[in-house]
Amino acid sequence: MKKEGNQQVESRKLLRRKLDLLLRTGKILVESSADTSRIMRNMKRTAAYLGLNEEQLHIHITYNMLMVNLSDGTHSFSKFQRCDKHGIEMRAISDISKLSWSAIKEDYSLDRYEEELNKIATRKRSYTHWQVAIAAGFACGGFCIQFGCDWSAFFYASIAAALGFRLRVKLNEIGSNMYANIAVAAFVATILAWLLGTFASSNFVASLPPLLSNVLHTNTPWHPLMACTLFLVPGVPIINFVNDVLDNNIEVGIIRGINTILIVTAMAFGIVLAIRVCGIDNFVKTLSMTPHHDYWEYAVAAAISAMGFATIFNFPPKHLWILALGGIVAVCTRNYVNLGESTNNIGLDLGPVIGSLVGASLVSIIYIKVVHWVHLPHQCLSIPTVIPMVPGVLMYRCLFALLDMHGVVGELTKAMTNGMTASLIVLCVAIGVAIPNIFARKWIAPNRQRKLKRMIEERKQRGKFVDIATMGS
Repeated sequence: MKKEGNQQVESRKLLRRKLDLLLRTGKILVESSADTSRIMRNMKRTAAYLGLNEEQLHIHITYNMLMVNLSDGTHSFSKFQRCDKHGIEMRAISDISKLSWSAIKEDYSLDRYEEELNKIATRKRSYTHWQVAIAAGFACGGFCIQFGCDWSAFFYASIAAALGFRLRVKLNEIGSNMYANIAVAAFVATILAWLLGTFASSNFVASLPPLLSNVLHTNTPWHPLMACTLFLVPGVPIINFVNDVLDNNIEVGIIRGINTILIVTAMAFGIVLAIRVCGIDNFVKTLSMTPHHDYWEYAVAAAISAMGFATIFNFPPKHLWILALGGIVAVCTRNYVNLGESTNNIGLDLGPVIGSLVGASLVSIIYIKVVHWVHLPHQCLSIPTVIPMVPGVLMYRCLFALLDMHGVVGELTKAMTNGMTASLIVLCVAIGVAIPNIFARKWIAPNRQRKLKRMIEERKQRGKFVDIATMGS
């Protein structure tokens, strides 16, 4: 009797440890901004490695809490895990996916699995703070080129964005409110972009020696104001929101949608405050939305922006070139579908909404195949490449139209038109990323389930698989 009692105690200790490892795996994914379906798939695969019967296991995922319950009809064990630190960590998402497969294939002991999990959780980021800030600056500079600026303005936008990004990181480290930090970063970046643009078009620059003057002068001094804050654009939250809603994870999706709205509101508040402080007039109403750069320039800018955002998201450095190519495909496809005879360009002339949908969908479909070559999650590949398609000009036109309203119906119509078009483009970009992935998952999932079952059976034959349900019985 005493021996059986000791076995039951040891069995419960082992069960608690396994549930704890399962929750810690899920926590890393939640706090790294994985979509809910990915979190569920990885946790179920980890549970299979741990010998937890899927039919007896219940997993519940919310934005701030993970819950698991194992019930065999006689006993029921539940554990909870709080998830508070939400960031974007694509390398961690990729490594957790690889770990869950490797643990089954290579018969990891619990100690080894826990050791690898700790490495992922405590590992330093691949880039230093200033490397990320510079990359964020260049990403926004790439946006600036997409909006029609010259290459001098590209660097002014990059400088303002890099300093704004570094300020935001510093404020986050101090522990102040994240939405206040976003507003402050947007305010400072906009002020800096305005100062740099004013400097670049000043008489002082014009009076400098011709070579230096040509380098410092810009014919597009207002464009950096539109691009310098776009490192704050919540691309990952909004794409995860669409993914979760389409996958019927409504509760988490709604919270992510609300978080997106709060981020955009904080960003807009900082920009509006800077506009009022500096007395900046409505400069975007005269800016053309028709691309006038050569295609190669847009391709270079798209590649820079894609790699810049990937750096912010801590994407593995050795695969950045794949995202550069994806950014080129997405933006050039968008431009070809968008433009046409009405703008004296070559293309299908279907407009920016359809163009953004087709560009995002195409690169997402391509990456469905690429994931098998580079062994990286689809989410990590597709999101950075489509963010350069964010319609910054329309967003600013909407913002200025709202600021300049005087109760005239036409002004409200203009604001709503620009705002709705910008929202549709952003939504189509998110859908373009999400829908191909969701449809492909319906075809891929059965194959992965068969592969998982086969690997578990092979593990059982090797005598390395222990079903927790049989212990202590």
